[in-house]
Amino acid sequence: MAILEVNNLKKIYTTRFGGNQVQALSNVTFSVNGGEFVAIMGESGSGKTTLLNILASLDKPTSGEVMLNNKNIVSIKEKDIAKFRRDNLGFVFQDFNLLDTFSLKDNIFLPLVLSGKSPKEMDDRIKPISDKLEISSLLEKFPYEVSGGQKQRAAVARALITNPQLILADEPTGALDSRAADHLLNMFEDINNNGQTILMVTHSIKAASSAKRVLFIKDGAVFHQIYKASMTNEEMYQKISDTLTLIATGGER
Repeated sequence: MAILEVNNLKKIYTTRFGGNQVQALSNVTFSVNGGEFVAIMGESGSGKTTLLNILASLDKPTSGEVMLNNKNIVSIKEKDIAKFRRDNLGFVFQDFNLLDTFSLKDNIFLPLVLSGKSPKEMDDRIKPISDKLEISSLLEKFPYEVSGGQKQRAAVARALITNPQLILADEPTGALDSRAADHLLNMFEDINNNGQTILMVTHSIKAASSAKRVLFIKDGAVFHQIYKASMTNEEMYQKISDTLTLIATGGER
């Protein structure tokens, strides 16, 4: 069953000087089922960042709709958007977005504090997540005291602790070394196998190979998609690489 439905999404920007119009998205339509792990790929300027910003309710489309569990997030009033994000979406960013003056524990707790949860509920929620992400012994440390991989795992914990309908990940391995990236991707696969829906934007073929489906964006539209099915990560890597070559050389599907 589809948890996210994107229908006929279009985004047109008007430049500040001269009034020229730039179409970033053109009639984007796709859906994501509950429990899927979907990667979105495309060349720089293809529209994938614009798409992610609209899915995150950080930007509004020119036309079209984004349905999350049958609620059109495009029509949510500005005063209600922050609460909607906090209650329904989890975010994982390339640069972690942790507050250096907060411990890892307090960073993870932040969305729950903003939601008015009790200290007991926060403590009950953090233990299984921090154990799973192997950061229980680091919770009292500050971001500047831990590695990039550990910071990213804390960011994933912060995304998970609200029990979100959907996790949106923006280049989550971009600032990590190869070992930390592999560790994070293994955890993403494990989290997804436990039922969490994940939508990830990435330039990394290796990261995308962990997903169950890859959507390719070209010139603001969905160009192609690949389902992993029974493929290994290595076979998926080759399929993705071939498709990106096709896009770069101007080939057809």
